[in-house]
Amino acid sequence: MPNSIQEKIHLEHEAAKLFMRLYEKQFGTPMRHIWHNLPRKPDVSCYLNGKKLDLEIAHIYGSEAEAKLILGRGADEKMLAALHQLTLLPVTERLLAALNAILASKAQKNYHSHQVWLVLRNMNTLWQQTDFEKYRQQIKLPETHPFEQIWLIGDAKGRNGAMQLYP
Repeated sequence: MPNSIQEKIHLEHEAAKLFMRLYEKQFGTPMRHIWHNLPRKPDVSCYLNGKKLDLEIAHIYGSEAEAKLILGRGADEKMLAALHQLTLLPVTERLLAALNAILASKAQKNYHSHQVWLVLRNMNTLWQQTDFEKYRQQIKLPETHPFEQIWLIGDAKGRNGAMQLYP
């Protein structure tokens, strides 16, 4: 399996475990036993209160250049130039553009699942949970999507918990 696929699976599992811990803490409802799924299904599955629940996982980085930097990729001249260009845009615009683009993209997908939640994890250290809360009215949830619930973890470690975006 290519390293990029292994890294993706690792990040998805890490985000799912983090979300499950946060959800259990917030609601006192057990979420257990994650496993990875094949394509055309949500990324991972678990049990919520003994019933199967599928989780689609997405990470918010901001841009491809920021993702590479956050994931520890080497910075070449092209990436440094792209990062410099980003400094010209207000941080809030980048936050909302990245989040809204992921929501729009995920809304287009179809899953072989009876119950699927979308879990977004912010990986960009320029943004915190308070930023997402402050600009919540500008978050564009697609009118139609396959998700029963949509959750956002405001930072990579989940320090401020998870906030529910939908319903």
